[in-house]
Amino acid sequence: MARLFALPMILAAAAAGAAVAAPVAAPHVPVASFDALPQPLPLPYHAGSAKAAVAAARARALKSHKRLLIDLGGNWCLDCRLLAGVMELPQMRGFVAKHFEVVTVDVGRFDQNLDVPATYGITGRLAGVPAVLIVDPKSNRLLNKGRETALADARSLTPQALADWLAGWAA
Repeated sequence: MARLFALPMILAAAAAGAAVAAPVAAPHVPVASFDALPQPLPLPYHAGSAKAAVAAARARALKSHKRLLIDLGGNWCLDCRLLAGVMELPQMRGFVAKHFEVVTVDVGRFDQNLDVPATYGITGRLAGVPAVLIVDPKSNRLLNKGRETALADARSLTPQALADWLAGWAA
């Protein structure tokens, strides 16, 4: 499935004249459904201003030559917690750590830390959460513009489909 997500990005990059890297294969996620995830699901979002955390994550991403993954959501959101649970699976944890510097941003009930998505041109109410921003740390440019909320209905996907989507954006 990773190729399904990677192909449009490759074609778009080629059309724009950009250098095209080979797609990164997603790790095999051995759980077939979210029911198999460890319980309770993670609570990854913490209240407070996220601007400093995003800046620190971007600095780490620059230093380590990874992409910045900004996960906007809230602990009240099942889809957000499912994404976090998949990213904490042993097979995914190593993959994510190799390709991304991750920072979670609590957006409350769409009323907190909205300056973070605004930095990347996303103003007004988010279309859903989790909203995942994949950012090039060198240019601070949003790479997945228009696809930030692709995982907002994570429960309708499989854990492997979430892994495949993330792999499509790996550096």
